[in-house]
Amino acid sequence: MPLNIPIDLPAIKALEKENIFVKDSNSASHQDIRPLKIIILNLMPLKITTETDLVRLLSNSPLQIELEFMKIKSHTSKNTPIEHMKMFYKDFEIVKENRYDGMIITGAPLEHMDYEEVSYWNEITEIFEWSKTHVYSTVYICWAAQAGLYYHYNIPKYKLDKKMFGIFKHTVLDPKNPIFRGFDDEFFVPHSRHTEVRKEDILKNPALKLLSESPEAGVYMVQAKKGREIYIMGHSEYAPNTLRDEYIRDKEKGLDIEIPKNYFEDDDPKKKPIVRWRSHANLLFVNWLNYFVYQSTPYDINKIK
Repeated sequence: MPLNIPIDLPAIKALEKENIFVKDSNSASHQDIRPLKIIILNLMPLKITTETDLVRLLSNSPLQIELEFMKIKSHTSKNTPIEHMKMFYKDFEIVKENRYDGMIITGAPLEHMDYEEVSYWNEITEIFEWSKTHVYSTVYICWAAQAGLYYHYNIPKYKLDKKMFGIFKHTVLDPKNPIFRGFDDEFFVPHSRHTEVRKEDILKNPALKLLSESPEAGVYMVQAKKGREIYIMGHSEYAPNTLRDEYIRDKEKGLDIEIPKNYFEDDDPKKKPIVRWRSHANLLFVNWLNYFVYQSTPYDINKIK
């Protein structure tokens, strides 16, 4: 998918080396179609890495996307240069009058905290509420998915006995749902989290539909409002080496971390990871863009409500 993204975003050069098609704002302006307006609220500490992961998955369709990044005003990123944040990220107050065809809200390393203890909880819940009337379809990932389900539907999270860490097999519960077009009956997804939401809580709420789960990793995907809200518990967007980097980081910190399951060849961290999730990750995001955004959003973006 040609992405209309800011010139000089580091992800452009990284993805061009991977033969991923991206289009900067200058060349995209000469196309005669209305681009989809997508905004990403990036809560991850390594923002450039997350940008690259998401742009990689949004970049392989005939649609054009105009991509923007939003940040939390009340939180200063410690792992991303301030110059990068000033150049590419906007505060909520700058974009809150705009409307967007789609939105992605990433995870964040906040699982050990109660939601109300998060320093920017009031700000992010204001964004959650705003998205209901200013965004056609929103994808919540990992911590954001748990937080969104809690805010919108009072679904609690539960602490796990140990970190859910590795690549896990998942099943499709609603094969006719367009989000799964092209999916195999079973597919793999990376997980890296210390908390979970539970199937029984999802099934009790008639506003929610459980779309996919894993025998080991539990709830994976939940839909609400006919796809205007999609909650994803894993990290389909992860690059091949992300779990390896997390494992090495935690080992160096002296943390009690297990080898990520089903990830390294022969479960040997000295060997390379085996990528089992890339094809389904691409299908997931392309299907979301096509069936839940492009095919459904109003042509006049101001009519989104």
